[in-house]
Amino acid sequence: MTGETTVRTAGRIHGRSAQRAAVRALLDELPARGGHLVVTGEPGLGRTTLLDWAARAYRSGPVLRLAPGPGATATSGELLGSLRTVTSTAPLLVCVDDAHLWDARARAALAGPAQRLRPAGRTGVLLSVAGHRALDAEFARLPLVRLDPLTPPAAADLLDDLTDGTVAPAVRDLLVAEAEGNPALLHALLRRLSPAELRGHLPLSGPAADSTVLAEVAGAASAGDDEGAGDLLLTVAAAVRASHGPDADVGLVLDAVRRLRPASRPAPLPDPLPGQLALTGGRLRFHSELVRRTVHAAAAPDRRRDAHRALADALEQGDGAGPLPVLLHRSWSAAGPAPAPRLADRLASAADDATVTAPHGLRATAYTRAAELTADAATRAARYTAAAEQALLAGRPERARPLLAAARDGAAPAAVRGRAELVRGLTELGDGPVGDAHQTLLLAASLLAPDAPAAAETAALAAADAAWAAGDLRTCLDALAPGPPGGGGPGPNGPAVHRDTAPHPARTLAAVVREHRIGMRALLEGRLDRASAPLGQVVERGRTDDGPERLLRSAAAALLLGDVDAARRGGARALAAARQLGSDTLVPRALEYLAYAELRAGRHPQARAHAEEGLRTALRAGQRNTAAHHRAVLALAASIEEDPDAVARHVAAALATARRHGLAQVTTLAEWATARADLGRGRPHAAADRLGLLVLPGPGRGHFAVWRLAVPCFVEAAVLAGRHEDTREVLADFADWAAFGADPQAAAQLARCHALLAPPDRADALYRRALARHDEAGGDFERARTALLHGKWLRRRRRPGEARGLLGTALAGFDRCGAGVWAAQARGELRALGALSDAADTGTLTRLTPQQLRIARHVAEGATNREVALTLAVSTRTVDYHLRKVFAALGVRSRLELARLVEQAEQAEPVEKTGARP
Repeated sequence: MTGETTVRTAGRIHGRSAQRAAVRALLDELPARGGHLVVTGEPGLGRTTLLDWAARAYRSGPVLRLAPGPGATATSGELLGSLRTVTSTAPLLVCVDDAHLWDARARAALAGPAQRLRPAGRTGVLLSVAGHRALDAEFARLPLVRLDPLTPPAAADLLDDLTDGTVAPAVRDLLVAEAEGNPALLHALLRRLSPAELRGHLPLSGPAADSTVLAEVAGAASAGDDEGAGDLLLTVAAAVRASHGPDADVGLVLDAVRRLRPASRPAPLPDPLPGQLALTGGRLRFHSELVRRTVHAAAAPDRRRDAHRALADALEQGDGAGPLPVLLHRSWSAAGPAPAPRLADRLASAADDATVTAPHGLRATAYTRAAELTADAATRAARYTAAAEQALLAGRPERARPLLAAARDGAAPAAVRGRAELVRGLTELGDGPVGDAHQTLLLAASLLAPDAPAAAETAALAAADAAWAAGDLRTCLDALAPGPPGGGGPGPNGPAVHRDTAPHPARTLAAVVREHRIGMRALLEGRLDRASAPLGQVVERGRTDDGPERLLRSAAAALLLGDVDAARRGGARALAAARQLGSDTLVPRALEYLAYAELRAGRHPQARAHAEEGLRTALRAGQRNTAAHHRAVLALAASIEEDPDAVARHVAAALATARRHGLAQVTTLAEWATARADLGRGRPHAAADRLGLLVLPGPGRGHFAVWRLAVPCFVEAAVLAGRHEDTREVLADFADWAAFGADPQAAAQLARCHALLAPPDRADALYRRALARHDEAGGDFERARTALLHGKWLRRRRRPGEARGLLGTALAGFDRCGAGVWAAQARGELRALGALSDAADTGTLTRLTPQQLRIARHVAEGATNREVALTLAVSTRTVDYHLRKVFAALGVRSRLELARLVEQAEQAEPVEKTGARP
């Protein structure tokens, strides 16, 4: 080994915001009451680091740190003795590391009521327990926080933090892939490499994560109690390696174990099972993936090959396993690294067979193994490329990048190199500077054009997507310019990135891509008459197709045409198809289109629900750019609620990625969300200043396809701020946009803008025209905004009867779509009319935002602020903030009054509880 690198400590904790929020909730509540929190996770995920952070963050009293000695079990006597050393009566935080290593009486004491531990004062108990084994019964009822592996972006950020960003990109990708989100494993891998290796000046020596480094992180967690347990652990570890998921069939495992020891008596599963394993529904799995990897890597090579051979034999004797697991086990049972052309061909053929039922991740494994067994350089490059395609579809871009590096070979045909660049460009489009993605995809299109014109069309359209994300209209139009004629299909091995189950999927997708490209260019050139037919064809195909890529294009085309209902249908069907095929890379994109469609329709709660799920799936799939889009949607959804902290949080996260990767569309949406929150909270000057930068002509104008959507907000803010003259030019542009017909809300919004600027003798008629247009277009939020402005105008002209009806309509519309900050404006206007008394205003829950309603119900049931925070995965400060808003909105002064009001309201007029509790 050439391990010469000293790895410094990371400057901050990466990827643990939710877990830190849960710990912070315990710390915030501790001065008022005691409590417990259990932190669990597999070895190396940072349980001790989180306890260290908690100890540093706690400022309200002393901290007692407890941990068992090396190789020893701590006793209850030691626990009580340590507690007696604390003489302070201030609230005490007890941090207990590796609490599973304490004896049963100590565990029971730690899990019991906090006042029993220390009757002299309030006590909070923060425990860490191992996640590679079942949770001890004593801790099963305590609040639990689980540390999952870091997402690939968070692991990459940690790596940059540890090395000041000096690691070569290819080495960085390999280390992130090998670490699989485990921070301690990432540290260990770094320590093994020399500075020259880290910078890419020398090739890496041997496999990155071998048995030595895995065992260093896993410790004793991977050891079996006896030889029989070792065979079982190894067989499960080998079986999972070629399975469709994290577990293996118990019957297959037992059959293989018997084949490993044919002379011994058949034995059932041991009782109890080795602590590393769990049995659920006839399936065996490891509690920890790190431990599974360690068990497999640390086994003697002959024994490991025997286990794979036994599994292959058992699978061949069974039925329904499919060819891929059998072939993979056969390949891993072979001795030595020598090429095996026949086995490699069989593996690649099975992986390429669309009739074989297998997830993308398993296909990627099969292609990778086939490449490793292939002697011919060009064929090997093609198979590594196919493996990268499948890894990307499986939502594992961190696995795709090293495979693309392995595929590099100057002797490979242009079509193979083009496919590799297409995968590389799509990977960068999901997580990387979109300008780089654009150039990579253009290179892919040029390489693919002679031999794979359909794939070249796909690359060119993806290059246009990259330019669109960057807000570069000229470059987007250039990418959409007529190119090589479509037609043809993929070569013998691909492009697997477009495989789905429909008849002739490649030809159908090629037609969809061609039509989308033609229609999108015509639309951007302002020729709606030429855009509607091809884009309409793409939308129409979405009614019958079942391929997720084609359905995504259908949803995108519908959004371009302003057909929100068709976009929702296409997005929902794409989501279902992606989930059914196990294409984790397409799920976040489908949720993105769904979220945008709901947002365009004014259904903010639905948009938020899709964006929340989309954010989680995008981060898991390593798609920071897609995650930034979901953050922008969440910011826009939150901007109509009474939660400025949520807007600021989502905007900051969205802009952090947008500025780094050049996402002009995300930047525009995030800035719009901030301005709309200002406008809703009665800050028109701040809103006009921010929106002016987005919509007024000039070099800083927002994204070419988004800034017009913010014009109605700017006009309203500018009028309220007394800047009428700023609206003239931008309103003329918006009138052209409304006439274009791609935005169903634009005509009504235009009439509202004219009403805001009109003299008194014309404003009333323009407001009424706007409301009529809203009735045609639908959408509660925009119609309620127009009704609010019209009602305000009427009240100020002493027409209270008419104003009362419009303001009541506005309030109902805002309540229905959860627009709490705007509903507050409507209630204020109604109070000014004397039409809404404080007493009447306390008798309903409908004016609360969805988050406020959740918190109110939990509190009404007797939950503390900390318990609510843990349940909803937020901080106690957030709960405090919302609870103050609840008290003010409902006119109550105590938790008891709130409980009575909630009970009375739900008995008298039940409020729909869908989504009220997680």
